[in-house]
Amino acid sequence: MSLLITVISAIICTVIWYRKAPHDVMKISDLCFIYSGASLMWLVDAVYKYAEMGAEFFTPSFQDIINDTFLGISAVTIGLVAWIVKLLITDPKNIWKRSTNHE
Repeated sequence: MSLLITVISAIICTVIWYRKAPHDVMKISDLCFIYSGASLMWLVDAVYKYAEMGAEFFTPSFQDIINDTFLGISAVTIGLVAWIVKLLITDPKNIWKRSTNHE
C-alpha cells in the first residue's frame, strides 16, 4: 500500500510539474523527485519481499495493510514537509524577505 500511495503522489506531482514546467518557481520538481525516490525504494522492497515470500506476498493480513497505509501516508507527509521547509529556506518568490522589510 505504501508503494501505491507514493506512486500516486509521484504521478500527481509530475502532472502538476509538467503543466508548469517552464515556470517552476515553486520547485515542484523537487517534490516529484522525493516521491519518485520513495516509490523506487518501495518497488525494490516489494521485489525482495516477493522473492522471499512468493505467492504469499499477495495475501497480506488486514493489520499489514493498515500499517502499510499509515507508512505510505507518513512518507508522503514527511516529503511534503521537507519540500515546504526547502521553500521557506530558499524563498523563491521573496515573500519572507518582503514581509520582514516593512520600510
